[in-house]
Amino acid sequence: MALSKNRIKYIHSLELKKNRDVADVFLAEGPKLVGELLGHFPCQLLAATPEWKSPHTHIHTEEFIEVTAEELSRASLLRTPQQVLAVFRKRKDADHKAEITRSLCLALDGVQDPGNLGTIIRLADWFGIRHIFCSSDTADAYSPKAVQATMGSLARVHIHVTDLTALIQELPTGTPVYGTFLDGENLYKKTLTNNGLLIMGNEGRGIRDEVRTLVNQRLFIPAYPQERGASESLNVGVATAIVCAEFRRQASSH
Repeated sequence: MALSKNRIKYIHSLELKKNRDVADVFLAEGPKLVGELLGHFPCQLLAATPEWKSPHTHIHTEEFIEVTAEELSRASLLRTPQQVLAVFRKRKDADHKAEITRSLCLALDGVQDPGNLGTIIRLADWFGIRHIFCSSDTADAYSPKAVQATMGSLARVHIHVTDLTALIQELPTGTPVYGTFLDGENLYKKTLTNNGLLIMGNEGRGIRDEVRTLVNQRLFIPAYPQERGASESLNVGVATAIVCAEFRRQASSH
């Protein structure tokens, strides 16, 4: 069964968020990424070359199409197609805010770059953070660029799009809500908790004012040495890595 023009048109349409939202699906490409996501998300469509398909005939999917490299190239959004592409159904979202009181969770306030978002999802996976709460103006975690950048970590990290202000206001009194600021406490001198919400802000403006006022634990990432002048800010992905690493270092040393 060949990959029809309608199927190719459908795959290409998933580059746009409005089409992904209507169909409630997303696109993933390449053996590693597709392999990571299979079993974690229901698979609507798999299109693969014989090379990939032959050892994977047991895969559960609604539709499995064997394609030539040329057909895959016509369907793919990548410059260099890689043996397989898949359309997955998104997970049904549920209310997971109780997780914030039990474990460390991330919140992203207006992070715009899909590459940064994908990197942060990978970091969350690495540091055992299972839930990320995203403001509605954060980049779409299910865009092809973000999905590719996660390198499969989307399988283990749950993404929730929500009103961050309302989310924080609904948390039990005393729940730690962390953010990074130039006037915050030195990250390495602060005693960090094993639970709470760590908010990372937009690449340019940081955390917006209405969310900033709800932060009760202000952190600062010091440059080294502190008296030396340094760039005004860090990339949001780099900053997330530094802060998450310190949370986990302290947790493992207790």
